[in-house]
Amino acid sequence: MLDLSEFESISPYTDAEAAEALNQLADHALLSEACKYFFPDQSPDFLKNLLKSIKTIDEFQILVMSKFVEWALEHTARNFSYDGISNIDKDKKFLALSNHRDIILDPAITQLVLYRNGIPMTEIAVGDNLITSKTIERLIRSNRMIKVMRGISARELYLSSQLLSRYIRLNITEQRSSIWLAQRQGRTKNGYDITEQGLLKMLDMSGKSDFLLNFKELNIIPMSISYEYEPCDILKARELVISKKRKYVKAEGEDLNSIMVGITQQKGNIHLNIGKPLTEDEIAEAAKCDKNDRYQLIRHAVDLRVIEGYKLWKNNYVAFDIVNNSFKYSHLYDPCDVEKFVTYMEHQMETVEKDINKEDLRRIFLDIYANPVVTKELLEKEKTTGAILL
Repeated sequence: MLDLSEFESISPYTDAEAAEALNQLADHALLSEACKYFFPDQSPDFLKNLLKSIKTIDEFQILVMSKFVEWALEHTARNFSYDGISNIDKDKKFLALSNHRDIILDPAITQLVLYRNGIPMTEIAVGDNLITSKTIERLIRSNRMIKVMRGISARELYLSSQLLSRYIRLNITEQRSSIWLAQRQGRTKNGYDITEQGLLKMLDMSGKSDFLLNFKELNIIPMSISYEYEPCDILKARELVISKKRKYVKAEGEDLNSIMVGITQQKGNIHLNIGKPLTEDEIAEAAKCDKNDRYQLIRHAVDLRVIEGYKLWKNNYVAFDIVNNSFKYSHLYDPCDVEKFVTYMEHQMETVEKDINKEDLRRIFLDIYANPVVTKELLEKEKTTGAILL
């Protein structure tokens, strides 16, 4: 049996630990309210009794968490679609490198798709800033979530990155569990889905062979999730406006609020694309380069798949034409679509503090929707010119 004792500080609960944590969670005062919300046809004690009966993480994810995600898709999405499931070999563990638009829903929707297709669900890397109480810790560590340390010193960050890197590699190479990991720290707030180079360096830290084998054995599969209405769009725009003037400091409970807004906000259409795994040839080509250039080529290979798999909606084209004062994509939408999006945007802008500069807020809000069109255009130029533009 694989010894994971050195990873106790970051690893998800074991089945036994999860059963104990969920039994304690079952007595939480707000559970009956959650039951009425998510299980309206059941008795008030249904969720409490269910949690007390669960013995494994699989049971928890299938009987409880999948129902929460299905609720969100049914009540806050117009339509949900996905493609590329055949790119996953059911007999091999993998590292999912995904764009990150919503704190909880991105990985949660991915888990639901895997479950529906008979593929073992992944462990999920999540920042420890979300663990604001023992209740939340019990919930997320019972849901196969790996703790990623944030807000620590440079020395602590280095040691933490080494530990996380070893944990990810060990799980995948020993065929214990696949891992879901966002392509960057924190959610994309400006519409650009670009992989952080430091994350790739972190993954390489635990490699015991050459660059080629180190990345080949991780079996990296890029994924891309697209929302017609971006979860927490106005909250992201607000943060970026404030960050222009001073260091942004999150208020107490802000991440939890973002989680709830992301789950309950209407999102229109949602699409998940599962890209093709990085190939040995792509990694070998990167291995020929020196130092940072090799990571740049791996980053670029991931980003191409993420951006290619991103699905554009009418909102994206409308926002692009508004930002550029153009009619370039007007054939893809009607005037009523423009009116609908602008009305939505103005309503969202009214929900933030009055002293925030509205013009800056409007521009950043529009960029969130317009920039995916920009990256798609750069992708097409790359295909034509052969030059690396992303």
